[in-house]
Amino acid sequence: MNKLKIVTLVVGFDQKEAVAYHNFCQSVLEKASVPVQFVPLAKNSLYFYKETHTDGSNRFIYSRFLTPFICNFQGFAVFADGDMICNTDIAELQQLFDPTKAVQVVKHDYKTKRAVKYLKNKNENYPRKNWSSLVVFNCSHPSNLVLTPEFVQSHDGSYLHRFSWLQDADIGELPLEWNYLAIEYESDPSAKLIHYTLGTPCFEEFKSTEMSDIWWDTYARASQGFND
Repeated sequence: MNKLKIVTLVVGFDQKEAVAYHNFCQSVLEKASVPVQFVPLAKNSLYFYKETHTDGSNRFIYSRFLTPFICNFQGFAVFADGDMICNTDIAELQQLFDPTKAVQVVKHDYKTKRAVKYLKNKNENYPRKNWSSLVVFNCSHPSNLVLTPEFVQSHDGSYLHRFSWLQDADIGELPLEWNYLAIEYESDPSAKLIHYTLGTPCFEEFKSTEMSDIWWDTYARASQGFND
């Protein structure tokens, strides 16, 4: 019997934009051709990890790197920020999986258009910015075995978000369409995964920005039964 294909999707959760998490999950479920196992990175549930960092614009900015640990250092898993909309079958990422790489990411190379993002958080430019917002993890890759709670607690953001525990050759590349930055890039409704990195449309300032209509269309479907 062939092993059942399941996508493990670890998703960042922050109560400040809880609706974004649920809307992203809705968009994934609508199009998935295989079962999806959602693992929310809710701070209160991570009993094995104590957040020691004091910076960051969300509650999962560091816990994302625990994805291999959460998956018992086995197999394929995807981490995604919660402020996204999936426009396609998430199982397509399995087809792009390269078992020779420790991680696969969209290798953005850009300067932000806004120095301030949602909730007045600073939005600074830095090397490999937004690479870690969508990560395909090879959880069993030997180089990822260091990603324990103690390791993540003891390293700063510049080290973790730049994937400094890896050799560059271990960082594979995904097509840009798999982490397409709304507002930062020209509008492209056909992108496979839209990332509202400056602010999800649930925030007043971003409710009518580029490609926000796709987010709101998903929200309307997620709200069926309440609004009917």
